[in-house]
Amino acid sequence: MNKTDLMAMAPSIAAAMAAADVSPGIQLPQTLYRAALVSSWGIPAGASVLEVGCGQGDMTAVLAEAVGAQGRVVAVDIADPAYGAPVTLGQSAEHLKATPLGSRIDFRFGLDLLDEAVTFPDSGFDYAVLAHCSWYFASLGQLRETLARVRRWARNLCFTEWDLAPRSADQLPHLLAVLIQGQIEASGSRGGGNVRTPFSHESLLRILPATGWAPAPLQAVDTTALQDGDWEVEACATLLDNVDRMSELPQTVRDLVLSQADVLRSLAKDRGNTPLSAYSLTAR
Repeated sequence: MNKTDLMAMAPSIAAAMAAADVSPGIQLPQTLYRAALVSSWGIPAGASVLEVGCGQGDMTAVLAEAVGAQGRVVAVDIADPAYGAPVTLGQSAEHLKATPLGSRIDFRFGLDLLDEAVTFPDSGFDYAVLAHCSWYFASLGQLRETLARVRRWARNLCFTEWDLAPRSADQLPHLLAVLIQGQIEASGSRGGGNVRTPFSHESLLRILPATGWAPAPLQAVDTTALQDGDWEVEACATLLDNVDRMSELPQTVRDLVLSQADVLRSLAKDRGNTPLSAYSLTAR
């Protein structure tokens, strides 16, 4: 399916998502963004795809449309089906499975790809996809191990993540919210948030060769229509208000985080915080 066709299908793909019943104005931009990504990767009809960190299935649905009736998407996530809000992973998967796209998707939640008991045939997938899931990993080392393991199972890698380097001052609230959450996690206060290990694209490029992947040049991705800047600012504010999590921090770290939080509050808007840019790459 070419880019024009996939983008044209975005409204119907978005409608297949359970979150569309809650926030249709939010779901469509998220789906359009992912349709543009999949189009840029050139994933063809009939392809087999292993999606790592599928979450509620925003990318899964687009991949299922792209690969067509003869393709398949195995969508895995280490999280429990009860995770997520306002729609859980399990509820979203159940909703999507009931649509025409559902027969092309195999959801597997609670699956740890680093568990030696979990395996797939060598080179059994045409593509492995990691889309905005890598900051969920507990460490960069865990991501490195996962990329190395997935290398055995897939011939091509498609990867996208937020870029820590801001391109404008209005992206600073999103950046600060991400860095504050990452510092809290790195200091030993572990939680279940979206941001656990934020890292630069330079860090990714340093580890990819060691995991067996040869990356093509990075491509910038337009994120201006997305709401993720607001979501991370809100998530950071909630975390800062969590007395138990904050009390777990060493005093020096807590002082640093609180000072950064002061800057975040001075810059952030109630709504309309511009998201960071994103980058995309493929590797073989």
